[in-house]
Parts: sequence; C-alpha cells; structure tokens
Amino acid sequence: MLSILGFLSLVYGLEGADVVLSCSLIEEGGGMGGLMGGGGAMFKRTPSTLVFRDLVENADLSPELVTPYNPPETPNADDLIFELMLPSIHIPNADLLLHADCNEQEVVCEISRYVPRDADMDSRPAHFISSVQLVGGGISLTLVLQTLHSETAQPDTQPLVQSKLNLTLSQSGTLLTEVVFVVFSRVPSIVAPIGGDVLLDCGFRQKDSVPGQEVALEWRLQHRGNGRKILQMNAKETDMAPDVFVDREGTSAEADLLVRDGNASLAMQGLKVTDEGTYICTVGSGDFQTQQIVQLHITQPPHVTLSEEKLTFQDSTPQKLSCHCNRYYPLDVQVDWFTQTPSEEEPVSFTRESSLSSHRQHSDGTFSLSSYLTLRPNTHPPGTVVTCRVSHPALEISSDVSLTVDKPEPRKGFWTVILMLAISGLFLYQAFRGAGGSPQEKKYTT
Repeated sequence: MLSILGFLSLVYGLEGADVVLSCSLIEEGGGMGGLMGGGGAMFKRTPSTLVFRDLVENADLSPELVTPYNPPETPNADDLIFELMLPSIHIPNADLLLHADCNEQEVVCEISRYVPRDADMDSRPAHFISSVQLVGGGISLTLVLQTLHSETAQPDTQPLVQSKLNLTLSQSGTLLTEVVFVVFSRVPSIVAPIGGDVLLDCGFRQKDSVPGQEVALEWRLQHRGNGRKILQMNAKETDMAPDVFVDREGTSAEADLLVRDGNASLAMQGLKVTDEGTYICTVGSGDFQTQQIVQLHITQPPHVTLSEEKLTFQDSTPQKLSCHCNRYYPLDVQVDWFTQTPSEEEPVSFTRESSLSSHRQHSDGTFSLSSYLTLRPNTHPPGTVVTCRVSHPALEISSDVSLTVDKPEPRKGFWTVILMLAISGLFLYQAFRGAGGSPQEKKYTT
C-alpha cells in the first residue's frame, strides 16, 4: 500500500473540529501509469482530499491554535474533494486523527468506488469506501460514504460535475457525502505472550439500521499464505440462540454485544505460536459489508543461563563458556559478550570472538540457541567479569547474566602426599606396638 502523507487542518466553531486528510482515489485500469495489484490488475491513483466536518468536539481547542479549512475560491471540475458532513454516526477515537501531526504519525488514506449488496450500479446515491489508518498504531477505519444531494447557486444554473466521477458537486466544488457504515479497530496491532489471553478489537456503526436486522460477523486468520475461518456468527436482537461456528477452542464473540453495541471483538484464550498472523474482521448488516485487519504478534522472552556458575584457571588451558537462550519467540535474538578486567574502566566487547549454534525449534514453535566464548587466563585474569547480554523483541531491556573469574585455589597435591605418609606411618607404628614391643625389650626379659 502506498503511503500518503496525511495533514490535518482544524476549524474552530460551535459544532466541532474539522479534519482534512490527503488521500488517493484508487481506480482500476490505470494503464502503463498504474500500479500492479493482486491478480495482475492495474490500478491508478489520483490525489484527492477527504474532509471530515465537525468530526471532533473541540471544547479544549483554542482559536489561536487552529488553521481553518477553506474550499477553493474557484470550484474546479477536476478537483476531488470528498466532504463528509456532520457525522451521522459516532466514530470512536476520532480525536487521534486530529492530533496525528503533533504525535508525528502518518495518516494513510485511500478511497475507491463501493457497490452495496443487492444494489444497482447506476443507482443514486453513489457510494465510496475509504480506508483511513494511523501508521504506527492507533485507530483504523473503513468507512462507507454515501453521496448527498447538492443544491446549485441558482435553479437555472448548470451544475458543476466532477470530470472523473461524473457526479454533481456542491457550490464550493466538493462532493458532499455522509458516513452510513463504518468498521473500525482501535488496536489494529497487538502483541501477546504464549499462553496468554487477548481481545482483538473490532466494532461497527451503521446509520438507520432496521430493528431486528441480522448482523453477520466473520473472523478469518491469514498467515504465510494460508487462511482459515476462526469464527462465524449470524445474530439478531431477538435471537436467543444465534448461529455460531467456532474453529478454535477458547475463542468467542458476544452476540448480544454485537447486535446491541456494534462490538465485534474476538476473545482468544491460551495463545500459541500458531495463532500469530493477520486477522480479518468482516461485518455485514443490511446493504453494507466491509472489514478491518488486526495484526496479532506472539512473543515469548528467552530464558538465559550460563553453563558455569564459577570459573577458575588452574593452569594455562583455555576454557569454553556457554550462554544458553531457551524457548523464545519470534526467531530474532542477539547475543553479545562483554568482559571487564579489574584494570579496565569499561567493559570490552568480545562478541566477534564468540560462536553461535544453529537455532533449535521445539514442538511448541519456540526456539533455542547457544553462544560460546573461549576464555584464556592471560587475557581474563582473576576478578574479570564476563557478561552474556541477550536482546529480543519480547524483552523491554536486554537480559544480562554474568560471572567473575575466581583466583585459583592452592595446589593440594604435595600436602596430600605428606598427609598420606603420616597416616601410613602412624598405622605401622600402632601395628608394631600391638605385636609385643621393640626387639631390645625382648632381649632383657629372658
């Protein structure tokens, strides 16, 4: 998806603040100038503007801090300005769009034609679908726009028609629309640990919904080219037992919340590595159906240990120290070695002198790896601190494990021989006395 730099403009008024986004109108049949899409289709992008009128209540805004949006002084039939009038349905967390620039977040906005279910292509009003996303986290919206009737300045005046869309524009040269259906996610990307629980956020709002109208919900998982349906639900407000299909144990959605509050969120318990992937939340109600994408990332921090608790050099023989990183996910892990002798003020990196084993994958999808460093007594004297530092996406800070090289113990071989000789002499002496004394004593007793 091509990233389009979003910009915001605020209008201070009684109703609320306007949000103005730089968008792209996506059309098929772009020819050589288009972009290659899925299935080999060619697409063309035309710069456009999306104006949310009175999207956010502005009780805390100051008139000195806002820049009003002004339509072009001279309307142009080639301009593509989609003007959304005062929202007829509530759009959750819309204030995040208002503050995107201040938070240095990019807004991606795309618009394309939309055909409602069971609708005639030539029917009026016309419909468009708009995708609005905050890059790097935040609200994600998929809006169905419906055109509104535009009045001309004078009854006998020829209306201004947009050259590309062939639709009548307002007096200010904008295409007046309203939001009639929206599917949103307030957390389109979430990280959760193995064995944990998670709630994938998805919801919808609809204008003029019919009481008792059925709402269809489907959650689908896409990962590494494979896809499968996780949950499907068809529910009405009057249903005591909605039609529900679940393909994963520990997965659920609330039918009453779906119909009553537009809450289409998916709850998942006991997460596994195989649950990671792209989740597609599709909601259909009445003539409209659209979807949101939620990314689920599974993580597990490594358990880091050293092969030795203490290390001592008895002679000049080098010794190998191992650092074990056990059962982590995802695969990305970095192991660094540092040593600091008593004479050094700062640790010195020895990572280049180390070696790594291959990744070992366990049956639960987690990985393990070992790193090895050879230590030598001439470069690592007693008092040297040896540290293995492991970095991983599941760790907020790196995990360090250390040991200190000990002084060699006194040699025990000589004193062991002396002790053994002394014990042997004592044993012989006692044995001789038990046999009747010395030869001299026997000579004078006869």
